[in-house]
This record gives sequence, C-alpha cells and structure tokens, in this order.
Amino acid sequence: MSPATPHLTIAQATTTYAIALGSNRRGRHGSPEHEIAAALETLGTVVARSRTVASAPLGPSNRRYANAVALIETQEDPAALLVRLKHIERAFGRRPGRRWGSRVLDLDIILWSGGAWSSRGLTVPHAAFRTRSFVLGPLAGLIPQWRDPLTGRTIRQLAQSVDRKRPRD
Repeated sequence: MSPATPHLTIAQATTTYAIALGSNRRGRHGSPEHEIAAALETLGTVVARSRTVASAPLGPSNRRYANAVALIETQEDPAALLVRLKHIERAFGRRPGRRWGSRVLDLDIILWSGGAWSSRGLTVPHAAFRTRSFVLGPLAGLIPQWRDPLTGRTIRQLAQSVDRKRPRD
C-alpha cells in the first residue's frame, strides 16, 4: 500500500453465541466439573455462564454428565468458531469415537445472534437443543427472552415445553 492510498479498516461485527459444555470423564483438570471450568477459560470473551447441572447420559455411556452453557462474544463466523471449538476439545483429550460415548469435553454451538447457519458439518441452531432440558434449563437462566430463529419461541417457552414432556418421578 503506497502512502497515497488511503488505509481502509473494516470492522468486523462482534456476535454472541450460546455454547453448551458437557463432560462425563475425568481429564487432566480433574472431575467433569473441573474440566468444564477449565474449558470456560479457553473460550475467549465469556459474558455469562450458567451453573453446572447434572444429567443422565445419552446413548451408550453409563456416566452422568456435568453440563453448562456459556455466552461468548467473538468476531468469528460459526464455521470458524466450530473449528476453534473442535481444537479445544482435542486439546482436552477428546478423541473420535462412539457417538454419545464418554468424553472429557463436548462443546456445541447452540445459538448465534446472527440467526440461523447451515453448512457442511454445522447447523445453528443446534438440531437437538429444543429437546434437551440440560441445555434449555441453563440457557433459560441466562437468556430467557432470546428467540429460536426457526420457531420464534423464546428459550423460556422451549424450556417450559421440554419440562412438561419429561416424565415425573
């Protein structure tokens, strides 16, 4: 760029993501709860986080999960963020294996302030989040009025709906 050429700066918009964190295996940080706490430190700008809740495993694993949700701000688009989240999972010891098997860390993009996104290997909002109380409960505590861009329902409404469908003890 020559001195006569004006320097253009294009500001990238910062967007917000809801990220689900799950763990049901000890790792180098200790218990699943400690793995989640350590993972939160790697996510970048965390503007809010839920409490950690326990849930029954999905699929073949026998170990209960520790789950949390974090709101992060970044300039990354969903595809770039997914690459970064997969790198974090690997750094925590996650290895390819059985779907829904035991894992030290699972990071999922649940929602994005940019609305909906679909590409090979990534769909936002997360395809199954509307049926998962261990995601919707913590999410409703953080962003109850945020709307699902596909259904128009608020997170609070979705959480109440999944709670009504859950069998009572």
